[in-house]
Amino acid sequence: VQLVESGGGSVQAGGSLRLSCVASADAYASYCLGWFRQIPGNEREGVAGISSDGRTNYLASVSGRATISVDKAKNTLHLQLNSLESEDTGVYYCAAQSYECYSGLLWTGRYAYWGQGTQVTVS
Repeated sequence: VQLVESGGGSVQAGGSLRLSCVASADAYASYCLGWFRQIPGNEREGVAGISSDGRTNYLASVSGRATISVDKAKNTLHLQLNSLESEDTGVYYCAAQSYECYSGLLWTGRYAYWGQGTQVTVS
């Protein structure tokens, strides 16, 4: 499974971005999926995850500002980020796991497939 992110860029604090992640195959039918971010020198952290049955989980610092969603017909995962803060700056990665999962959605070890990342810069 190949994952390709898009939608990153530079935005002013308070603005919004919508990140997208397209899978190479019919990958999202029963997968669990997540968005992670990383800044240099820090570990990759889970931002949002969605389980195989549609339940969502969010990093506390983005809860209320972020929405993860999946369009299974288009094999596309989205992350809507609103009220962006400078602390949201980082490289954002989408991730997928090829079996059903319902927990540990913000844990990097949950996922087998990763995209190459898209940069988000908030100033």
